[in-house]
Amino acid sequence: MTGTTTVNGQIIGQAHYATRAVLESLLSRSGTTFNQAVALNATAADGGATERDRLTGRMTGTLKVDAETAAAAIDALITSGLLTDTGSRLALTTSGHALQRDIRTGTAEITAGLYADLPAEDLAAAGRVLTTVTERANAVLAAG
Repeated sequence: MTGTTTVNGQIIGQAHYATRAVLESLLSRSGTTFNQAVALNATAADGGATERDRLTGRMTGTLKVDAETAAAAIDALITSGLLTDTGSRLALTTSGHALQRDIRTGTAEITAGLYADLPAEDLAAAGRVLTTVTERANAVLAAG
């Protein structure tokens, strides 16, 4: 890319969808959906076990999906033996831990390649701008 590009919703969306398409190609190797990968990562971030309501809330808040969509992803992970449901908590199984590690490793490799030669100060500025835009969009959504 050459020249100056003004950041706007279209540019952000194009970056999101292009990056997500690369990630989806990684996920397709294991038959994992994007929503399922988010659920696995969120459970791992909670130490490998979490409450269903907490996981559903994280997914609806992050992905902007409804609770039914989040529940479908969670239920599919339980059915496939990647999560267990003890009634009060969901936990990664041994297979779930292994898949989440593989996804995390693959994502790190993708990220390293995509961001490799970008200056740290540019990445920091982009991070600040995108965080602010996300906060503002979330406030608009919360206001109804």
